[in-house]
Amino acid sequence: MAIPEKIVVMGVSGAGKSTFGRVLAARLGAAWIEGDELHPPSNIAAMSQGRALTDARRAPWLARIGQEMERALENSGTVVVACSALKRRYRDQLRTQGPVYFIELDLDQARATARLHARAGHFMPESLVQSQFATLEPLQKDEWGCRLSATESVENSVFQLTERFGAL
Repeated sequence: MAIPEKIVVMGVSGAGKSTFGRVLAARLGAAWIEGDELHPPSNIAAMSQGRALTDARRAPWLARIGQEMERALENSGTVVVACSALKRRYRDQLRTQGPVYFIELDLDQARATARLHARAGHFMPESLVQSQFATLEPLQKDEWGCRLSATESVENSVFQLTERFGAL
């Protein structure tokens, strides 16, 4: 399998999307986009106050991620993005400009809550973990991508994935 042009590392808060994505992007020599940095201030304020985002609030953010992916591809053959992409329709929106390979990082709610509790300086409170799990629609068999354990070593998981891509 060739290296996909667009890769989205998805999952609930605390799954390790940013850590995994940065390591993967570095390994592939790909452009890196941190989806959290593309949220408008109103979204960050809502989440900071413990209010889950509605689909209407997510739509412009997802559109911006799609635009940034296209922009990054102008300068790089591959782009890796960290984005929750919890629902199928969110992933469908990210696919409107072409195929996207999704890597779903899987972990249980207790571990996600513990990770958010230990994380300092991020806007996402642990009180929203339950809503993230309630919203999550795991990758379907007809979606291009894979599901990886978020409890395994990042370096080992990235190595195995890049080996699958034939990128070693």
